[in-house]
Amino acid sequence: MFRKSERELTKAEYLRLVQAAHEKSNLRMELLLETICATGIRVGEVKYITVEAVRAGAAEIALKGKIRTILLPSRLCRKLAKYAKKQKIASGEIFITQSGKGLGRKQIWCEMKKLCETAGVEKSKVFPHNLRSLFARSFYGSCHDVVRLADVLGHSNIETTRIYLMSTGKECIRQLDQLGLVR
Repeated sequence: MFRKSERELTKAEYLRLVQAAHEKSNLRMELLLETICATGIRVGEVKYITVEAVRAGAAEIALKGKIRTILLPSRLCRKLAKYAKKQKIASGEIFITQSGKGLGRKQIWCEMKKLCETAGVEKSKVFPHNLRSLFARSFYGSCHDVVRLADVLGHSNIETTRIYLMSTGKECIRQLDQLGLVR
C-alpha cells in the first residue's frame, strides 16, 4: 500500500543529481536525467530521443506492441538541440557513446550511480525507473488525471499506473494531518 521512503527519489534529490552531473561537466548525463524525468520515458525508450524528434517536439515510441507519442517540453528541446549541435549529431539518437552507439541500460545505470556521492543521494534511490516514477507523481500532482497519466506512460491498465502513485507512509500521515480533523 505504501512505497518505502528509502527507495523514493524526491524532486529535491533529483535536482541534486542534475546539479552533480552539471558540476562534473557531464552534460550528456545532465540532459539524460532531465529527459527521462521530464517525459516519463522508460530507459529502453531513450533511443527514440532523436534529433528528428527534438525538431518535431515529439518522439514516436514503438514498444510492447504499441505506438505512443511522447511530447517533449520546449525548454528540453532547446537544450537537446544545442547539445546535438555541439556534439555534431545531425540526425538519429542524441544519447550516444563516443563510438556513436546508443547508450545501454547498464551504462546509464552506472553513470547515474556515480553521481550519488556528489549529489548526497542514497544509491538505493538512484536508478532510471525512479525518474519515471518521479515524473508520474509530478504529472499527477499537477493535473490529478490518472487516465491521462496512464496514456502518457503508455499503460493500458490504470492499475499499473496506480503503482506509480503510491506514496510513502510519511506522505499519507502529512495529508491526514492537513485535514485538521483532530482538535
